[in-house]
Amino acid sequence: MYTLPLPIAHSIPSSGQGFAASADAKLVAQLQQGSEAAFRQLVEQYQNRIYRTVLALLRSPEEAEDVAQEVFVEVYQTIDRFRGEAALSTWLYRLATSQALKHRQRAKAQKRFAYFTSLLGFDNQVLHEPADYAHPQAQLEGQQQVAFLLTHIARLPDQQQVAFTLRHEQELSYEEIAAVLRTTVPAVESLLFRARKTLRNHLIPLLPHV
Repeated sequence: MYTLPLPIAHSIPSSGQGFAASADAKLVAQLQQGSEAAFRQLVEQYQNRIYRTVLALLRSPEEAEDVAQEVFVEVYQTIDRFRGEAALSTWLYRLATSQALKHRQRAKAQKRFAYFTSLLGFDNQVLHEPADYAHPQAQLEGQQQVAFLLTHIARLPDQQQVAFTLRHEQELSYEEIAAVLRTTVPAVESLLFRARKTLRNHLIPLLPHV
């Protein structure tokens, strides 16, 4: 199987409308026939968007690289089950957010287990949340406010965080986000409203433009 060229470059292609429906259908057909060239095309088209989406949810470049690879492995293994009920890009974002949230839940469970085993004397070290995180945007801009914002985004409920990430990180439309989350546009509007309200409450002194 084709090996992903990770680490992935951090440029963000425009989400736009993606492939035309006919191009999507052709690509999916080739993928379902096991075409390595089609898989390479898919990876080249979506790898940056998938990586950045996962990174925004996990806040760890190394973990994001691993999960992004898992997403494309899942695509490779399950493409036969894709029936075109949603756009190809929608399906990929759905897989990416689902994998990222599952990974985060597993990581939290492992840390809880490590903590309790350390209390019981089975381990000499208690695992803590990483003390520092250098998001590419924070590195680029060198602003404390960005890191502060990322911390509070990470504290949003999962659905709000996914909606906020897809809207502001990937610039998806409300309709596209609704398709990824399998919900309605009004529900997406509500998720984003609540997420922004929460962020404003915490960040208005530092980030009045949020």
